[in-house]
Formats: sequence, structure tokens, C-alpha cells
Amino acid sequence: MPGEELLTQSIIYMPLFSDLKALKKKLSEDEFDDFEQAIPLLSEEEEKRMTESDIPDQLPILPLKNTVLYPGVVIPITVGRDRSLELVKKAYETDKIIGIVTQKNQDQEDPAPDELYHVGTVAQILKLIKMPDGSKSIVIQGKSVFEIDEFTHYDPYYIARVRPFIYSQDVSGVELDAALRSIKETAIQIVNLSPNIPSEAGIAINNISSPTFLLNFISSNLNISLDEKQTLLEIKTFSEKMEKVMNYLKKEMQVLNLSEEIRSKVKTDIDKQQKDFYLRQQLKAIQEELGEDSELEDVNKLRAKAKEKSFPEHVQKVLDKELDRLERTPANAPNHGVIYNYVEWLVDLPWNHFSKDKLDLKRARKILDEDHYGLEKVKKRIIEYLAVLKLKKDMKAPILCFYGPPGVGKTSLGRSIARAMDREFQRFSVGGLQDEAEIRGHRRTYIGALPGRIVQSIKKAGTSNPLMMLDEIDKVGMNFRGDPTSALLEVLDPEQNHTFYDNYLEVEYDLSKVLFIATANNTDTIPPALRDRMEMIYLSGYTLEEKLQIAKKYLVPKQIQENGLDKSQFRLSDKAIEKVIDGYTRESGVRNLEREIGSLARAIASKVAADEIKKASIGAKDIEKHLGKRKFFSDVAERTTVPGVSTGLAWTPYGGDILFIEASVSRGSGKLSITGQLGDVMKESAMLALSYLKSRSIELSIPDSAFNEWDLHIHVPAGSVPKDGPSAGLSLLAAISSIFTQRKVKSTVAMTGEITLRGSVLPVGGIKEKTLAAKRAGIKTVTLPSRNEKDVEEIEQDVIRGIDFHYLDRMEPLLDLVLEKDAVTDPQIKFANKTKNSGKEKIPEKSRESISAN
Repeated sequence: MPGEELLTQSIIYMPLFSDLKALKKKLSEDEFDDFEQAIPLLSEEEEKRMTESDIPDQLPILPLKNTVLYPGVVIPITVGRDRSLELVKKAYETDKIIGIVTQKNQDQEDPAPDELYHVGTVAQILKLIKMPDGSKSIVIQGKSVFEIDEFTHYDPYYIARVRPFIYSQDVSGVELDAALRSIKETAIQIVNLSPNIPSEAGIAINNISSPTFLLNFISSNLNISLDEKQTLLEIKTFSEKMEKVMNYLKKEMQVLNLSEEIRSKVKTDIDKQQKDFYLRQQLKAIQEELGEDSELEDVNKLRAKAKEKSFPEHVQKVLDKELDRLERTPANAPNHGVIYNYVEWLVDLPWNHFSKDKLDLKRARKILDEDHYGLEKVKKRIIEYLAVLKLKKDMKAPILCFYGPPGVGKTSLGRSIARAMDREFQRFSVGGLQDEAEIRGHRRTYIGALPGRIVQSIKKAGTSNPLMMLDEIDKVGMNFRGDPTSALLEVLDPEQNHTFYDNYLEVEYDLSKVLFIATANNTDTIPPALRDRMEMIYLSGYTLEEKLQIAKKYLVPKQIQENGLDKSQFRLSDKAIEKVIDGYTRESGVRNLEREIGSLARAIASKVAADEIKKASIGAKDIEKHLGKRKFFSDVAERTTVPGVSTGLAWTPYGGDILFIEASVSRGSGKLSITGQLGDVMKESAMLALSYLKSRSIELSIPDSAFNEWDLHIHVPAGSVPKDGPSAGLSLLAAISSIFTQRKVKSTVAMTGEITLRGSVLPVGGIKEKTLAAKRAGIKTVTLPSRNEKDVEEIEQDVIRGIDFHYLDRMEPLLDLVLEKDAVTDPQIKFANKTKNSGKEKIPEKSRESISAN
């Protein structure tokens, strides 16, 4: 035996009854009857007489492991330690009186004196029982409480000098009766609520008349820790002990009430499940009689469907396991639907099914030309891919990204490529996605979980090698739910996407054969790591000639068909289309052009439907009658009629545009003001232009007073639109030079280029878009940096026909190119000539260089 401890673990309030039941199993019937008769139930007088009995000066001390003995309480314990056996044998042969103390550490086999509590209970051995297994048990009853002064002997067992523990009965009369009644009622309620306590316990509690023994009996049976039980034993006043016992009873009452609620709820749920099971069994029998599908038939159908398809080895293992699990799961189980949906997804996905590519290069080129006019660079790249795929069968699909202004045909081009390759086409927009789970899927633990958009698109396509278009990839969002662009890194990496992991599937899917094409308007918002994984192909804006051909070949026939007309009923002349392009749209793409042509077609369709006309041929003179007054005008000539206004060329994500730079002067102290919501780079360009002009003031005959006594204000119209970038440097220099020299900027000239403090002109981007914007605005001359000449050479000759290009390495020739020769006389602006040099005399070249450097 490990030590002296209770025969069984105490059950709340009645260890006596439970221990007797356990003890009865170990004893013969006669032995148990004798033992049962030896247990007294104390009356108040007996309890008083027992507690007031003399306590010997010295007592043999028996340590207990897992209980605290209270006066009057009877408990059976098993004796196992050698020194304890010696103590019990000696005491049983003499006066049968021993001292019971509880050890502080229950795991200690041989506790030292300082490991024992020093307040314990005098006990009398009522019965010594030899068990059938050879061990010994004793039944003891507590008498009174003592306190150890010191230990006098340690061998063969502990003997200690003790003194009585003084206990005060400070409650009496009506208060005592009320307290006892409350404690009894609460204890009996707990007995009735607890399923583990026999009903006889309530009778025993009712029959206890002694207040002190009632508290001791309940304290002994409380389901609390040994430290708390020892604390109750060491309390010296009845009132304090009664209050603590009542608090423990109330706490236990709350626990039992809550347990009863839980048991009642569980019982209700079980009853409902049993009812559901019974009804489902009936439904199953009815379905079988009617020949309808039962649960097992659904599983068998999934198995049959799975046998018809080919799966990778790792997927087949998971599928078989889940199908077996589905068969074992009842239909009314909460996870049945989750398992069924998961298996259905695994079966429906086209794991090893690939469509066969058509690698006829001539056919592919013909289809691309049929659907789109121009876009030679993109078509060339697709034909190259098909050619390599024809030679190398297992080539990984490229990851392409079409970027450019809206309406230039990025999305429709993807559909055309799919048709040329004879692949399934799937498109979904990633613009605005803010949750990574939209790409990778949700885990199956969530209610309503589904795979991500990638896997869903593959299921819709029915093949594992569709052409998948990720639209608006530059507009992907990011928030606390995760960063979808990080998930796209794996999808769009040919070295990783053959093991794409979807959180819902929890198995790898091979995306290496999928041809991904992304679209974007602005690459600046695409993270560099994602941009690096894609082959960027720029789709520039269309020229007037290209728009005319697109309208004739695609837009007009499309609108004729959509509006219920035929070719003979609606005709649009080339001049009419050109007028719509020039006067009613101002865009890089053709979306607004298609809308305007649609308006014309609807206008004719309404008249045909009303039997007013049978057909119509619309010329340039008829456009205003159907579309209203012209919406866009070229106001370059009008805007540049005064000094201080220059025409710049700008690039935006939506194509090229012209930009007016306005400069004015007013009397002041030489301050510079810049407005128009300009960015820092553009503001710095303005300061560079002014500094450069000051360094050339003598050469340009600009007096010092112009910079010291006049304030300069630079403004760029469309103030609500943010503007930034270095390419407005030449335009800013032209505008500032114009206002200080009072020479107007030529109305047919536009310019773009970055400038430096030392007078150099640096290259800029977006040359084709800017050139197209210049042509739309009626510009005849474009001034560019010399290093942008190669960009002009890449533009189709039809586009640049009618435009003269001037290329600059330095800023000095700019003013002669863009400014009128004669100055305008403005009576409001007269600069006092305080320069030492009037400008007529020649400046040495070395002096000019030093001025420029400064």
C-alpha cells in the first residue's frame, strides 16, 4: 500500500456511504455487519462529552495522505507504511487512542515532522480489519482537536507532546437554530440534485442534532482541497467556521444547478438526435421502396464517378480515405455535409485532364487578326509561344501581363488568344480583393468554406490547362485579412505553381500548364516581387487611323447586330467615324467610341422600328443631329495667344494628354508661387527652370529687376487632378521664359523632357501616348529629348505623319524653337533695366558656361 489514505475517493457529502459500499465488496457479510454496527451517529450530548474528554500529554502520530479527520466523523483508512503498521498494532492492543494529522505533500512517502500540519484530531480506533489481500484497514472516529508542541520520539513511529486546541462556541439561541436550518436545507438540496449521493444521506443530515458535529460532518465531505479542509479544522470560532461552510455549500449549489442544466440540455439534444435517426431510417426505407437514391447510393455514385477519372497518386489516397469516412458517417452527423462537399470537389476537378492545343500557327495568326486590329507586338509573342510549344511539347506556360490604358483590348485579347489555341477561357477580376482566402481558399473548419477562385475557375473550365485571365491585377487590395498579392506570388511563378496548395483541398494542384494572363492599367501599384514574375507587354493607345479601322471592322458590325439591324439598314461613312473620334471622344482606347456608335445605331433602330425610315446612311454632317454638339475642341491655339502659356505632353495610366503650363508675374519681391496640385518632382522642375533662366538672363535681355521686384506664379490647370513627374521640365522652362521675355509660345508646338541645373535634357517615357495626344490636339511640332528618338522610330509612320520632331540634348536651343521672335508689349508689365549689359554685346563663351554652372 502507498500509505494511509481513504479506501475510496470521497464523493461529495457522503464518503461514509460510498466507503461502506466499497468496503462491503472487500469483507464477508458477517464482518461487514459487525463493522456497520460499530459506527455511531453522535447526539449533541455524546459529541460534547467526547470533545471534553481529556487529551493525553503525548500521542502517537499517524500521518494521513488525502483527507482531514474531524471530531465525531468516522472514516475507514488503509494502513501501508511499516511505522504506521507498528503504531496501529501497539495502539489497538492498548487504549486505541492515536493522533491523526494530515501531511502537506500527498506524494511524500515518509514525511518529516516539518512536513506535517501541527493541528490534528485525536482519534479512537473502532475496528481493525485484515483484508483478504493481506493488507490492514482500520476504522477511526475523531474525538477532539489538538495542537502539537513538539515531537519527542521518531522511531519506530512518531510520538508528540500535544495540547488541546481551544474552540469557542460563540453562536447560540435563535441565531444558531436559523443557521443550522439553512445549512441543513442547502445540504439536502445538494443531496437531491447530485446523482452520485444516495438519498439516505439527506436522512442522516436531518438526524444530526449537534451543531458542531453537523459542521464537522459536512466539512469532512466537502469537495474542496486538503488545504481548505485543514483551514476549516484550524478555525477557532463556530461563527467563522459556519460562514465558510455556508459559502462552500452555496458555491457547490451553483455548480450542481449548472450541471443539471447541462445534463438537461444534453438529454434534449440526444432525444432529438434519436428522433432524427428514427425518422431518417424511415425515410431511407421509403426511398428504397420508391427506388430513389439513398445515402449509400450517393456514395456509390461518387465512387463510380471517381473510377471513370484519373487522379494523381497523392490525391487518390486522400479520395479513398474520405470516401470510406463518408460511408461510416451518418447522414445526420454534423460533419456529413462537409465531407460530402469535399469529396465532390475532389471528384469534379479535372486533375489529369488537359485539352489539346491547336498549334497551327497560320490559323492562330488569322484568328488574332480577325479579332483585333494592330497589336503586332502581342500577336508576335503569342505566335512565338505556340511555335516553341509545337517543338517542345512539355513547355511551361508563360505568365504574361498586358498593361496599358483602358479600352485598348487587353481583356478581349485574352479571349482571342484562347480561341486561337483552342483552350478553355476563364476570367475573374482580382481588383478589390482584400482576402488571401479568395485566392487560396478557406479551411474546411469554417462554415460554408470553399476553394479559392483559382481552383473554382479550373473546375468551371473542365481542364487543367485553361487560359486564365486575372483582370485588374494592379487594383488588388490589402488589409488585416491578409495580402492577396502574396498568394499570387505562388500562382504566377512557373517554378512554384506546379505544387499550388489550396487551403480547402489540402492537396497540391498542378497549375504549371495553365496559361495565366494578367491585365493592369498602371504597373506602379503592382508589388515588385509580383511584377518580376510576369512578362510585361505594353498595349499603347490607338491612333486615329487605328480607331477608324477598329470601328469599321469590329464596332459598327457589333452595334448593328446588338441593335437588331442589318448592314443594309445602317451605314456609317469614314468621315462620320472620324468626326465622332475627334469631336466626341478623347481617349486612348475605343470604349467611348463604341458607346457613341451605339447611340447612333439606336437612333436609327428607333426610327426603323417606328416605320419612319427603312435604312439610313450617316455622314459627317448628320453626327450633330444624333449626338448633339461637339464635346471636345482643340484649344491649344486659343490658350497660347498670350505670353506665359506653354503646351506640355503628359502620360497617364489612361493614355497621353496635353498639359498647359501658365505663368504670370506681379509686382513683389521675387517670390515663386506654384499651384495646381503639383507633386514635389514637378515643383523642383519649376525651380530648376527658374534658376536656369536667371543664369541666362543677360543673354535673354532680362533685367535683374524682373527677378527681384516681380513675383512669379506658375499654375497648371485642372487643379483637382494631382500631377507629378519630371517630364514637364521643358514646358515649365518655355512658360517662364515666355512671361519674362514677353514672347508668346508657338501655338502648334508641344514639348516634353526632363531638365537639369546644368542645362541638359534627359529622356522621358510614354512617347507614343504623348505623340498620339499631340496629334489629337492638332499639334504640328513636338520637341523631345534626343535619347527619345529611338522611341519615335518604333511608332508607325501613319501615326506621326504631319508632325515635325525636334530633338534636344541641351536646353539652350529650346527658346528659339518654341518662342515667337517678337515680344508682345504689355503696359502692365515693364521690367526696369538695371543690368550692366543690355544684351546687345556678345558674351564670351567661358563667361556663359560659368553663369550656367552657377
